[in-house]
Amino acid sequence: MTAEPVGARSRTGYDAETLAALVADAEQILARYPDPRSGLLPLLHLVQSVDGYVSRDGIIFCAEQLGMTAAEISAVATFYTQYKRHPNGEYTVGVCTNTLCAVMGGDAIFDRLADHLGVGHDETTPDGSVTLERVECNAACDYAPVVMVNWEFFDNQTPDSAAELTDRLRAGETVAPTRGAASVCSFKQMSRVLAGFDDGRADEGVGAGGPTLEGLRLVRAAAAVDDAPGTPGTPAAATSDRPGAEVPPETGTEQSSAERRPTTPSDDTGPAGPADPEEGDDD
Repeated sequence: MTAEPVGARSRTGYDAETLAALVADAEQILARYPDPRSGLLPLLHLVQSVDGYVSRDGIIFCAEQLGMTAAEISAVATFYTQYKRHPNGEYTVGVCTNTLCAVMGGDAIFDRLADHLGVGHDETTPDGSVTLERVECNAACDYAPVVMVNWEFFDNQTPDSAAELTDRLRAGETVAPTRGAASVCSFKQMSRVLAGFDDGRADEGVGAGGPTLEGLRLVRAAAAVDDAPGTPGTPAAATSDRPGAEVPPETGTEQSSAERRPTTPSDDTGPAGPADPEEGDDD
């Protein structure tokens, strides 16, 4: 099915200027994909960046662009939690309440914010500034408990610091996340970024902090100790002289599987070839 031309015949309620801008952006998005349908997810973010949620008009627009039905678009829009089916606040405040964050205080943070803001999960404050969410995982366990504002990280939060954060957002103050961009943008602005339009802020601020890089630091420190007695390229057996250090087997030696003889019928097609019929024969 081919995409239906969008213009005067569009069934959406967008005004001409908004519709023309959406069509131009949609053309850029769909040009990235061999199959236009693959562009549905960024298209949903695009209409969300205009309406503040995936509206009826947004669904119809996506359907017209992709030659799909409104029901097919809705099926996708209702599957993913980043797509909102009712007006969202200017800031989505997501509190991680998955296992580690919950143990570290995530549940207490959510309860405090729900009481402080007077809203529950996926509800928006009367002034339209904050939508509160429980989030299953913010992928930042090394900074638990974590709160996200429009998917920017606020690490090592407490109930008091999270309440203060929402107060500053509602007061219109410029708020900087712990890592990432220099400031938090609006929900509509972030939706446009998620649609694939660069806002020029990807390299702002700190990317990976100390806790995230600690494992890498330890590995590099251990490698430096292992390499100290020899030079680059020296076999591990010659450099790993610490007590109890494990020496990787060389190919073909006793511990290596490279030259292993097949021992079961399923091994007959393996790299070592068919089993020796006389091997293991007790008769």
